[in-house]
Amino acid sequence: MEYNSLDKMPHYKECSPLVESLGYVLVELRIVPQKTQYKVLVVISRKAGESAVGEGETGIGISDCAKVHRLIEPRLEALLNTKDLYMEVTSPGMERTIKNAAEFSLFTGRMLRVWDSDVTDWIPGKLVSTDDKSVTLEKEDASVVTVPYERIAKAKLLTV
Repeated sequence: MEYNSLDKMPHYKECSPLVESLGYVLVELRIVPQKTQYKVLVVISRKAGESAVGEGETGIGISDCAKVHRLIEPRLEALLNTKDLYMEVTSPGMERTIKNAAEFSLFTGRMLRVWDSDVTDWIPGKLVSTDDKSVTLEKEDASVVTVPYERIAKAKLLTV
């Protein structure tokens, strides 16, 4: 799995602080220019360990997506110099496939599983720490394992 800094995504640096001001983290920002408009995909998640006010859950709802949409749409219109945006704001989903190793840092404290190509099996665990070279997971038996990114073939968030 490759590690590509999230800050290298076009306009991530400009939009991430806005999303964080609402209590979320920006997982993915994909901007695809089309003939007459831009198609924008935004994926948000709650900060690790936080739940919705009064809801007691960590999921992302429609109102969460709407808040983020209303806040970052004007910023993206200004950055892209257009009023013609099609924007979709979503949650990471129940079992998000992690596409970029830099995403691991956004999910510290969450349960996930990684396919270790050396072990040729899934390693489930709670994400304890991450850097630009590897992830460290705490397994169910309280043992800790560190897996370098070059050995990770796939990774998915787990539902609790």
